[in-house]
Amino acid sequence: MARRYQSKLTWDDVTPERLFLNRRQIMAGTGALLGAGLIGGRATAQEALEPNTWEEITTYNNFYEFGTGKGDPAANAHTLTTSPWSVEIDGLVDSPGTYSFEDIMSDVEVEERIYRFRCVEAWSMVIPWNGFELADLLNRVGVQDGARYVAFETALRPDEMPGVNVPVLDWPYREGLRLDEAMHPLTIMATGIYGREIPNQNGAPMRLVVPWKYGFKSIKSIVRITLTEEEPPTSWNMANPREYGFYSNVNPNVSHPRWSQASERRIGGGLFARREPTLMFNGYEEEVAGLYEGMDLEANF
Repeated sequence: MARRYQSKLTWDDVTPERLFLNRRQIMAGTGALLGAGLIGGRATAQEALEPNTWEEITTYNNFYEFGTGKGDPAANAHTLTTSPWSVEIDGLVDSPGTYSFEDIMSDVEVEERIYRFRCVEAWSMVIPWNGFELADLLNRVGVQDGARYVAFETALRPDEMPGVNVPVLDWPYREGLRLDEAMHPLTIMATGIYGREIPNQNGAPMRLVVPWKYGFKSIKSIVRITLTEEEPPTSWNMANPREYGFYSNVNPNVSHPRWSQASERRIGGGLFARREPTLMFNGYEEEVAGLYEGMDLEANF
């Protein structure tokens, strides 16, 4: 199977593995960063390092099923059982059913994708995901003519996910894409990072990654995929439609009601890192702008 997308990012742009997988290994202080060669030289993702503490960097993640604090997922997600795992695929497909994770992985091409990753809270990373194009899975089950959207659901396990015992959202966590967004070659199902199995707090064993959208669109620990004619409800849009639209494209010209999205700060930068201008569609404008031709991106935010 030929590669359909070639990343323009390189390993020089990647947030270092020790900063992403086990950030407690970061050497404390600017002097240590200088000594490690992470400051200076050509512009890289590392040079935008935000001066976080050890704990801030170690626990900086969103996965509300394990708590709303940035440190909660890393502290609590070990309780999630990820094997065995299955995904129900239903709706407007030719071959609906419940597919084991192993069965899904047996018939897809896993490859590395180095993507920018941007959160609505104005922080970003560059991450080397391992995964496969969502289109491969959808083509395998057969998309019927009436399908226009793809809906996703996260696992709901109160015994393993302490956060769902608090009504922060209407559980289970739900997300959705237009079918053309889902079939775009940039859209992947990630199963690993740096060639390792994806950690629980990052969405094990399988999560969505849509790099031109804010991170909350990239739903974690997926257990259901539904093809539908109607736009599906999505968790953050249901909770607060004023702040979180269905599309949620990275757009510096559309501010969150409580803060600007015009600039961002990279996790893994240095003590004197400055905020950087946010790129339209998170830097993937050339690849995806055509999906929204003629749309009002302020109304369809």
